Amino acid sequence: MSVAKQFGANLSRLRERADTTQEDLAFRASLHRTEIGLLERGGRIPKIDTLAKLAGALEVEPGALFEGIRWEPGNVRLGHFETAGGPED
Repeated sequence: MSVAKQFGANLSRLRERADTTQEDLAFRASLHRTEIGLLERGGRIPKIDTLAKLAGALEVEPGALFEGIRWEPGNVRLGHFETAGGPED
């Protein structure tokens, strides 16, 4: 599942748990109702200020909207400068 879809599923679940409509959530978060629909369908990823508004309107910690979303870093190789004689400190 994509990040946008997972975020949308979390938003929808938390909104339903709060027993509120998309329209009411939009009003409480100072957003347009269509924005809530786009987010819940995974059509958009929110900016950080929108995330804060949603969490506040739902009365949850922002992290609740990230449930099931995790970044797994790949292999990382740190770079360094080299001189003709080998690595430089």
